[in-house]
Formats: sequence, structure tokens, C-alpha cells
Amino acid sequence: MKKLVKNGMLCTESGVYEADLLIEDGVIREIGTGLADADAEVVDAKGKYVLPGAVDIHTHMDLDVGIARVIDDFYTGTIAAACGGTTSIVDHMAFGPKDCSLWHQVKEYHKLADGNAVVDYGFHGVFQHVNPQVLEEMGEIAKEEGITSFKVYMTYGYGLGDSDLMQILTQAKKDGILIASHCENDGIVNYWRDKFVKEGHTQAKYHPISRPAEAEAEAVNRFLYLAESAGEAPVYVVHLSSKQGLMEVRRAKRRGQKHFGVETCPQYLFLTDDRYADDQEGLKAIMAPPLRKKDDNEALWQALENGELDAVATDHCPFTFAKQKQQGAKDFTQCPSGAPGVEERLPLMFSEAVKGEHLTIPQVVHYLCTNPAKIAGLYPKKGTIQTGSDADLVLIDPKKEWTITTEKMHGNADYTCYEGTKITGAIEKVFLRGNEIVSDGAFVGTRGEGQYLKRGKSSLAE
Repeated sequence: MKKLVKNGMLCTESGVYEADLLIEDGVIREIGTGLADADAEVVDAKGKYVLPGAVDIHTHMDLDVGIARVIDDFYTGTIAAACGGTTSIVDHMAFGPKDCSLWHQVKEYHKLADGNAVVDYGFHGVFQHVNPQVLEEMGEIAKEEGITSFKVYMTYGYGLGDSDLMQILTQAKKDGILIASHCENDGIVNYWRDKFVKEGHTQAKYHPISRPAEAEAEAVNRFLYLAESAGEAPVYVVHLSSKQGLMEVRRAKRRGQKHFGVETCPQYLFLTDDRYADDQEGLKAIMAPPLRKKDDNEALWQALENGELDAVATDHCPFTFAKQKQQGAKDFTQCPSGAPGVEERLPLMFSEAVKGEHLTIPQVVHYLCTNPAKIAGLYPKKGTIQTGSDADLVLIDPKKEWTITTEKMHGNADYTCYEGTKITGAIEKVFLRGNEIVSDGAFVGTRGEGQYLKRGKSSLAE
């Protein structure tokens, strides 16, 4: 079935212009003005902005964190993604059993996602230990599965030391594989967490103090130097949260380091650590890294405006406040870490652009659609409006105003960190490969409609 999207304002990372789109067999066949096709279903987009489907390259669906499992699986979580204008995700795998092969979690995640996801999806592999076998498996998985990025953690139970990281980075450089990292200094974090627990300082307000910006900045600095030492291995810093961490990114750029990218998330742009002042409400915002200060928000916005960062992802990792988050009611270290966000990202960022705050609409497309697709090795199939690209589209009414509430969200979490936030611009329709999956804010797609994405080489590895 052909579709003809007429008279919309097409949004790309290079500009906004009025044009028509002819869609056939799930891809964009033609872009122009005055297009006509007697066999096509016409979608009137007059007065609407037409964006490429957003690409979220940092989600955690069906994640088991040991003390809890996130409340969104690949079905409910991708419904939330779709309703928020995101048509492709790249999900970070959980750790598997001790000493397991890299293949173990690849197989497990196919079981979780295949036949359930309603948007297109891929995976990041994950390292939890290093030996010759897993280093060899990384290249095998990239070739056979199209998983061309793997994540390492510098803290948590399977945090890796510098020697292990060097082995991974050196091999990744040879294989042209992107290594993403959660950058926090393990020693700093665990020192403060242990100290606060021993002293009985276990309320939510101690969470951000236990994971200070210095812990992030030191680890970002070290990770980037390790990558440089490994021959400028391609690397990606996830969820940058602080001005101090940003300073280390700028330092690396000044010394001329290439082949690295950095993401931030809406929570580090819109929210501050005053959320932790309330012992109960503060549990909602327990995430790692934690929320920071207003100065950090402003520094990250400025970095986006200046083109110093590469993507805005979500780190969607939702738990229930009524039950799961209450595990931390008496001790913040026992609270599962993470928050929902996959549905809120595009509305929040688009609203800022429409209101003339911080970013332009082309910049929103760059950070939420096109550049994430390039970093993930999905471009130009995803993340852009051009002939031959998948017809993943989001139609937004730029004049319609609404307010974010938990009731309007489509995931399984029983709260949103953005409750009461006023938004300018409402998503009217979302298309996945030409199929309408969201209509007037309601999900109208089909379970399992999402396709697995075998990804090519990351733009950061080229």
C-alpha cells in the first residue's frame, strides 16, 4: 500500500521545508512538491512538522538488576517509545551468569524481544569479564548478529579495571567496534556509599552525594585516555550528567582526540538534585549518575547548542514507585536505580525548540534522530528523511499544548519524573516503515511488528 504525506513541514538536521513524501513498500520513494499518485492513501500533514522517527540508543527493556526487574518489557516499553515518537531503539543488555560467554545474553535478549517489540530494535553487547574467548566472540557477534557496539561498566558488580578495558579497547580498535562506557569512579562511589550506610545516612538525599560529579569526571577522563592509548579506539560515553564531566570531554577535544562520542539525557537537562530533598519522592529520581545542579543543566544545554555533544538518549530504566522503589525507603543503596523516559524525550526536546528555547528543530533532529542512527550504524536506513530511507515518521502539531501526566504515559511505570510539565507540540501520528502505529496519541500498532536491526559500523569507528 502506498501512502502520500502531503504538505507537511519536513524536518531534517539541515533544515525545515514544505514538501510531500511518497511512501511505498515501507520506504520513502520520492520527496517533492505537488506529488500525486492515484493509488496512494493521502495523509494530510498541512500545518504539521514531519520528523524522522526518533532513535533511542540507550534503553533498558526487561532489565534484571539483581534486586529488581524493570517494569517495562519489550512490548510495553516499545509501546511507550512509539507513543513518544521513537521508532528504533538500541537496548543495553543486562549482565548474564558469572563467566558466561558474550553469546549467552545475545540469545537471551532475542528471546525477550523477538515477537514482542512494536518498534525496530537492536542490542548493545555487554562485557562483564575479559578473557581470550570473549574478545574473539566480540568480533563474531558483530559479524553474525550486526551487534557493532558493546558496553563496559567502570563501577557496579562487574565493573572492569584499566587492564581489562585496555584489552577490550585494543581488540575493538582492530575489529572496528564501538565501546560504550558507564563512567563513574568505582572507588569514590563505594567509599561514600559504605561511609553513609555505616553512619546511618541512608535517606535519598545522600544518593547524589555518594556519586559526586568528580566520580564521573575522573572516569570520563580515564576512559578517553585509555581509548587514546589503544590507538584511538572508537568509544562512546553514555549519560553525561555534569559540568565537570563535560570539562573532560572538552579537554579530549582540545588535544585532538577523535573517534569518540558523548550522550546526555533529558533528566540531566531538565531536572536537578533538589528532587532528593523529600525522602519518599526522592526515590523516584534515584538513578546513576544522579541528578545534578542547575549549573550542570545549563552547561549541558550550552554544549548541545554548541555542537559539543553527540546524542540525547534516555537511559529508560523504569521501576514502580509504589513497590520496587520502596526497597530503598530505609536505605537508598537498596533502591533499584533508574527511571522511565523513553516516551517523554522527544516531546520535551521538541517543545524547547518550538518555544525558541535552547535548540532549533534541526538540532533536535540531529541529536534525537540522525546522529544516533549514525552512531549506531543504522544510517541512512534510520534517522533521516531521504529517498530510500525507511518511512519512519512522526507528525507533530506544533501549536497544540498539553501537560505530561502519569495517566497519559503508555509504559508500565506508575510515575513520570516530568509530572506537570507543560509541552508545546503534540504527536499526532507515528509511522513505522509506512505503517501507522500511533494515531492521536493512541497506540494502534501490532505486537511483534518491530524488526530486529542488524547494524553496520558506527560512524565513530570510521
